[in-house]
Amino acid sequence: MQPVTLEDINDAAKLLDGVIKKTPSISAGWIEKKYGVDVTFKCENLQRAGSFKIRGAYNRIARLTAEQRNKGVVAASAGNHAQGVALAAQILGIKATIFMPEGATLPKYQATLGYGADVIFAGKTIDEALMSASAFSDETGAVFIHPFDHEHIVAGQGTMGLEILAQNPDVKTVVVCTGGGGLLAGTALAIKSLRPDIKVIGVQAEMAAAYPPSLAAGSPQMLPKMSTMADGIAVGKPGDVPFKIIQQHVDEIRTVSEASLARALLLTLERSKLQVEAGGIAAIAAILDDPDSFEGPVVASLSGGNIDPLLLSRVLRTGLATSGRFLMVQVRLSDQPGSLAKLLACVAELGTNIIQTSHTRMNPALAISEVDVELELETRGFEHRDQILAQIVANGFEIVTYY
Repeated sequence: MQPVTLEDINDAAKLLDGVIKKTPSISAGWIEKKYGVDVTFKCENLQRAGSFKIRGAYNRIARLTAEQRNKGVVAASAGNHAQGVALAAQILGIKATIFMPEGATLPKYQATLGYGADVIFAGKTIDEALMSASAFSDETGAVFIHPFDHEHIVAGQGTMGLEILAQNPDVKTVVVCTGGGGLLAGTALAIKSLRPDIKVIGVQAEMAAAYPPSLAAGSPQMLPKMSTMADGIAVGKPGDVPFKIIQQHVDEIRTVSEASLARALLLTLERSKLQVEAGGIAAIAAILDDPDSFEGPVVASLSGGNIDPLLLSRVLRTGLATSGRFLMVQVRLSDQPGSLAKLLACVAELGTNIIQTSHTRMNPALAISEVDVELELETRGFEHRDQILAQIVANGFEIVTYY
């Protein structure tokens, strides 16, 4: 028996009418121009509370009985589900307590407080925070609002699928960022129920990809470890409810590297002027990795825009390096007057912007007469980067390392 139906998603859409935004679908002309595939962004990064999570959270909490509402709600989240639950509870006048893993980003923490929730830090991962939230529910009677493993959550997230079809009637492929699977399951169910000809693809960060091994095993499996900048989709084990739906209705799961996430985030910010978090950019990363394998028109979810500015700066730097537009090079030279000036001059000849220089004489690998100089350079692309490296060597300097 299907745990969620199209009727459930339609009911959720009626309940959410006037509460959520019908987020825009924005054409990514720069992708089509470069790669020849028609891509449209479904901009849930512009949703209330900064992500799609309000859809499922409100649909779940609004259906609680008066007695349940009086006891409040509790949830666990790295940030987006926290904000969705906090906002939904605030709208409905219900007390919310949120458990966040240690290290959750400051903007998500502050935003959750801003929606009136109490925040408690517990554990290093979402899964550990989930256990603490479940224990709190047992102790206090507060209703546990799971981030993805509940029928009402999945039905609420599925309303994004209805909007995609209404806004993009000619779509042939839908690509969805995937963590626990609530958004992918709901979206796939909505789309396949109405348009089974459309291909639905889920995308996970390869360093936190629980669905490929789980689907291979035929049941949800726990990952032994995770390590990704995409904290919003870093979920160690799929939920039972979304897993069954994804088994039946999703055509493919892909994974993307950390470098691909950084590159996609940078390009989307630069070219589409849209701020997206690392977990919310996975669908675009997959398209940029292999554009020829996606049949257009394609709609890709930008599932969240809540990113810590400090993390954003680090991700952008990685994205620049991945795109050949940032170069860190460590050069070994003679520790004598004029050596550094000569190195900087040879680099400057190629029109390179020097961001920062630093040097060390304390490396045990150095001879007494040597010094290592590290240059951070702004470059125009891979060809320019290679010219700089060749110029350094041609001027008699030894390159120790670069990236």
